[in-house]
Amino acid sequence: MQGRDVKQRPKPAARQRSIKKTATSIDEAIYARIADAILHGRLKAGTKLPEQRLAALFGVSRERIRKLLHRLAAERRLEIIPNRGCFVPRPSVEDVRMVYEAHRVFEAGIIEQLLRVLNDNILAALEQHLAAERVAAQRGDRAASVRLSGAFHLLLADSLGNAELSRFLRELLSRSSLMVSVYEPAQASLCAVDEHGAIVAALRARNLEAALRLSRDHFSHIENRLNLNRDPVQEPDLAVIFGG
Repeated sequence: MQGRDVKQRPKPAARQRSIKKTATSIDEAIYARIADAILHGRLKAGTKLPEQRLAALFGVSRERIRKLLHRLAAERRLEIIPNRGCFVPRPSVEDVRMVYEAHRVFEAGIIEQLLRVLNDNILAALEQHLAAERVAAQRGDRAASVRLSGAFHLLLADSLGNAELSRFLRELLSRSSLMVSVYEPAQASLCAVDEHGAIVAALRARNLEAALRLSRDHFSHIENRLNLNRDPVQEPDLAVIFGG
């Protein structure tokens, strides 16, 4: 009727887009919470993640949880074993050896290329990152130290502006960060900033030989600090981790 305000209902297409956007946001939030729990060591190696239990905790369908778990498995953060379920990976000694050998070889190429394009902006970004690592170490914040340690190596790769290199390194870091979270002694990851600082100093001096040696030694130190003999499996209470 004329003269009256008529409340406009959302058009069907707009409503569908809104519903889809909301669903995507929920999925991303759940994905981030599971990924963070793995990275920060709250989900231990060997922990089983039952779809039905997670669906109940997050208040979503089992099918949506299954898709998210498969996404994390594709990123090698989780392992799906046929007829058994989904688990936080328990890397073997050989798994660790291969991952850190890949890190040593891969970063050697990154450093060699980086020295060809190194400038004050890149060095300033590296120094800023080191400052954040030092703050985390001073606070004894291991979760932040593990995250920032991986981000340091990603920053080296990102400085080259090659999306494929960065993508490959992200996949590699998802595996090594899990190994560190689960098997490295709590205080050990806090000293990584000193080793990173030495690498940056060698880069600043344009000393390729020193930078390569320091990078190689850094990954070897991390590998050697991992205590694969410890038994990290004590089934956590998923309601405590995800119920809040």
